[in-house]
Amino acid sequence: MAGVTHSTVSRALRNSPLVRRETVERIQRIAHEAGYRASAAARSLVTRRSDTIGVVVTNIADPFVGGVVSGIEETADQHGLSVFLANSNAEPEREVRVARMFEERRVDGIIVTASRVGAQYVPLLSHMQVPIVLLNNQHPSQFAHSVMIANVQASLDATRHLIVLAHRRIAYLGDRYGYQSDAERYAGYRQALETHGLPFDPLLVAYGDGKPEGAEAAMAPLLALPQPPTAVFCYNDLSALGAMRQIRSRGLRIPVDISVVGFDDLHISQYLNPALTTVRQPMRQMGRMAMETLLQIFAGAESGHDIKVPGELIVRQSTAPYKESQ
Repeated sequence: MAGVTHSTVSRALRNSPLVRRETVERIQRIAHEAGYRASAAARSLVTRRSDTIGVVVTNIADPFVGGVVSGIEETADQHGLSVFLANSNAEPEREVRVARMFEERRVDGIIVTASRVGAQYVPLLSHMQVPIVLLNNQHPSQFAHSVMIANVQASLDATRHLIVLAHRRIAYLGDRYGYQSDAERYAGYRQALETHGLPFDPLLVAYGDGKPEGAEAAMAPLLALPQPPTAVFCYNDLSALGAMRQIRSRGLRIPVDISVVGFDDLHISQYLNPALTTVRQPMRQMGRMAMETLLQIFAGAESGHDIKVPGELIVRQSTAPYKESQ
């Protein structure tokens, strides 16, 4: 239609300076009038790049996932990349299966959030030949490319906040499926007690499933102790929601009778009554960092990227000083 070669059309549609401006405008006008659209599939066969990224998440309904994926998409879009999303349902076998499916679809890179596989990707990489970045890896590993919240320090800060408020019986409500993140947050809790000379009481440790229902059930035996805790540090904000519901069901007041601290700083946390004191995970920033790590790998970076992102303690109304009358 334009009376020029395929390569001239290709250059003109990309506004290449190698083609005269009047020719570019004429070809683009013809393309517009004809309703022409370039074939991404055909282009990928030539360039060996699909301009797509695969993202594996544990559960798309998790508010943390939403924040992370927003950061990934924001950075990907800035670089002309599209994002495919798939659930692993926190199942290691499904996680690997989804990653391999993405490879078969010729994505340029893969980001896995809350990986249950971790180090097993090391031998897989030699076969898959697709760069992978783990975000908040939930299984202990020394994977080459990862982005992780600095769990130990963040949890130490959260527990120390309660200690400064004169609490001495502080419970830890963890996630039995949390793997590495739970182990690190528990370690920060223990380290804070030790640093301040407080005895560790194993009866003050309980485990839910990272969701409100599981945390609500796990909180019940803690409150039934002869000497119940005066404060509780929860694995995440969803666990804090369940803990707060159980506390209220016992006729106790937050924070008058018991203080509560969460982890994540989900959007809903500031609207709870009382508003939740929590550790802020910069979810969007972490998503952007994971995507930027992939871009560095695309550019030829050879060294590994093991990024630790600091958390930030956000103090709200769910914590208060311990009073002897409690």
